[in-house]
Amino acid sequence: MIKFSDNVFPLFHPAMTEDLKDPCPVFDGEVWHVFGSSGTVRSETWSILHATAADLYGPWTEHEPVKLPIQGSGVAAPGVIFDAGVFHMFVQTEFMKPGGRCEHAVSNDGFNWVVLQPALVALAGTGEDGIYDPHPATVGGKRYIVYSGMPPFARVPQPDIYLARSMSDSWFGPWKRLGKILDHGEVPHHNPREHPDYEWGIEGAQLVELPDGRILLNATCFLPEGPRGSRQRVFFAIADRVEGPYQSLGPVLDPGEPGENGHSTVMVDGNELMLFYQCRQVATDHRWRFGIAKFDLAQPKLSRSA
Repeated sequence: MIKFSDNVFPLFHPAMTEDLKDPCPVFDGEVWHVFGSSGTVRSETWSILHATAADLYGPWTEHEPVKLPIQGSGVAAPGVIFDAGVFHMFVQTEFMKPGGRCEHAVSNDGFNWVVLQPALVALAGTGEDGIYDPHPATVGGKRYIVYSGMPPFARVPQPDIYLARSMSDSWFGPWKRLGKILDHGEVPHHNPREHPDYEWGIEGAQLVELPDGRILLNATCFLPEGPRGSRQRVFFAIADRVEGPYQSLGPVLDPGEPGENGHSTVMVDGNELMLFYQCRQVATDHRWRFGIAKFDLAQPKLSRSA
């Protein structure tokens, strides 16, 4: 495990919903915004969370969920970036069934949004028969979307991590699919496809360019052992190129027992890494909440000499 400092959990308790998932904090130059999924795991019913704060550690003010004219049974898990005075949101429409789109919406203030043409749509009968969890990234001056893609399935989705690059050097695309960049079989601490109690695949991916030029992939795996509801973990993987190959560093944050953590966003400022994550524990009555922790990139776990 990585040694984090200033780990605060839960960061806040929502007033309008049961569960908070898939956090994506964004700074607009004056205020922090966090977007995510708000709803309940009881029925897997979700809306798009929006909260603001002057500081990442809060206090956070909840706002009305973001309303988008988008159709789908799983419109949630937004990946948001603020670039040249504009918020760009990439959001899924499905996550538990085939199909789906990566929709693109823009806003000047984070509150009022205009939906544009979809950035990506699922490709029936392929490894991207269903797509979800899109997250934008700028690496080497180029714009990318990293996302989960799953092949056709009969029992449960088995997503891997895929990548697309903008061909216009803007967030408006068009987007060129670069294919799969991380597979189940390349993550030794993840439940294999043939596991008798397979739970889920790799999801919640994000790409970050580190100060030394390497690429950090931050994502969620499901451990091969333990009862359900305890296997989900944030893990990091490292590559020299955005397309990979990626070498997993393993799970990075102990969720406390019994509990689990998952879908998170990493922010890097100099030698400091901030991890904004989702977690549930007995202390939260197993409701999902957000947490935040810091990590010194000079530690051996992520240093180039490690």
